[in-house]
Amino acid sequence: MTDIEIARNTKLYNIKKIVKKLKYKEEFIPYGKYKAKLPIKYGNKQGKLILVTAINPTKYGIGKTTVSIGLADALNLIGKNCCLALREPSLGPVFGIKGGATGGGYSQIAPMDDINLHFNGDFHAITSANNLLCSLIDNHIYQGNELNIDEKHILFHRCLDLNDRALREVTVAQGSGNGVERKDFFTITAASEIMAIMCLSNDFDELKEKLGNISVAYDKLGKVIYARDLKAQESMAILLKDAFMPNLVQTLNHTPAIVHCGPFANIAHGCNSIVATKMALSYSNYVVTEAGFGADLGAEKFFDVKCRMANLKPDAVVIVATIKALKLHGGVEESNLDKENVEAVINGMQNLFAHIDTIYNKFKLNPIITLNKYSTDTQDEINAVIKELEKIYVKCIVNDVWGKGGEGAIELAKQVVKVCDLNNNSFTYVYDLNSSIKSKINAVAKNVYGAKGVKYTDAAEETIKKLNKLHLNKLPIVIAKTQYSLSDDPKLINRPKDFYITVRDLEAKTGAGFIVVLAGKMLLMPGLSKVPNAVNMKIDKNYIIDGLF
Repeated sequence: MTDIEIARNTKLYNIKKIVKKLKYKEEFIPYGKYKAKLPIKYGNKQGKLILVTAINPTKYGIGKTTVSIGLADALNLIGKNCCLALREPSLGPVFGIKGGATGGGYSQIAPMDDINLHFNGDFHAITSANNLLCSLIDNHIYQGNELNIDEKHILFHRCLDLNDRALREVTVAQGSGNGVERKDFFTITAASEIMAIMCLSNDFDELKEKLGNISVAYDKLGKVIYARDLKAQESMAILLKDAFMPNLVQTLNHTPAIVHCGPFANIAHGCNSIVATKMALSYSNYVVTEAGFGADLGAEKFFDVKCRMANLKPDAVVIVATIKALKLHGGVEESNLDKENVEAVINGMQNLFAHIDTIYNKFKLNPIITLNKYSTDTQDEINAVIKELEKIYVKCIVNDVWGKGGEGAIELAKQVVKVCDLNNNSFTYVYDLNSSIKSKINAVAKNVYGAKGVKYTDAAEETIKKLNKLHLNKLPIVIAKTQYSLSDDPKLINRPKDFYITVRDLEAKTGAGFIVVLAGKMLLMPGLSKVPNAVNMKIDKNYIIDGLF
């Protein structure tokens, strides 16, 4: 059966039963039978935090969310009280090529179609709040421009939760009487600053404060204009009041799953919300969460940004690999990934070794390696991975959560508990916040990516000077780069050497509280592929959807 058929053939519990299972005793807001909003109230537990990350993936992903769900189910199967804390799917990948973000096979959160499509309206609220601020900026200029905003230096841009390359460059206010015509562009909602603010706010008061701190433009004397100068933060917060409450759903095995917010890890910080993670930790003994793409992107930002802002300390890290991804890094063409190639698997192991080195030697955490099993994997290929890891005294646990759900990750769950019980990690960050902007970029580029150094364009050099003058140099950084490589060039696969990261520009996100570093040719608005998933979807007269995964 397809993922959506498996989900539809599973009997879900009424959400009231999941709320009771979570031991959440406050009033909750049901969204139908199987979804709910949880007002932010904390329990009295202090759960263990497990991060699931991965090697650099193929364009179809690597099954990180699927493994996270299966691991959570497995922890409950062995008698451990576990809750999931995951990100929400963006419509961009859903209708693009990667698909949704609810797992797969017998390791899913449900109802998968509702979660993948509009999910309680959170992304729409974020998009509306973002674009409300944009309209207030343009309206202020049109109505006399009391703040003396320089329309050539607008810093805040519109967003949309779809892949649409036509919106990478637009002209707004065209025509007579529509305002001051200017060039602009859209970002995808998952990469918007409002999304980051939702994720990184510890409570609603902080959310409003961060909204007010958004840098929207420079005035004609070079002074920064903030959203609070436009008195925008209250109306934006009104649009976000329901979206700021985390969502509760369930796995196919009825494990509680708190799912909230969804920034990408290649062009944003790639982690679910602080409030969702902290709520999960306060109601369970173990919490499984994930950070987008490979450890060079999502995990680094989870540690250096989210854990720092939320005062979190992870207890264990799971690194997911697949035979297909290892073969890709070993030099196999995408069209041949289903064919056995032990030599390519061994060659591609260098990418996995790089991520192990990052987690163990740079962040001082104990990584657990799991091979996410596919039906096309051969035993010789699996054995090759196990033997290569044995050479560096690392154990590899094969999971089959897609085919067996939690039953396919029992050994993995036991190892996670063992590592959590050791409590011997010396978690640290890759850079010091008090170091310079360039020092922070160099630290990530060299220690996490393995780069020889960093090159800066003239535009980047000028922006750094400006950020220093504005005293923003103490903020953490979020590097936007390709997910397919440790470098900023998607063609440099495996574990490249002697490469440089090129920083083309930087953007200060003063509301979210970090600096975005644009590396290589990374764009903040993705485009659709030649044959996107959208063209293969169908819906019948009974509203039954086919082609969603």
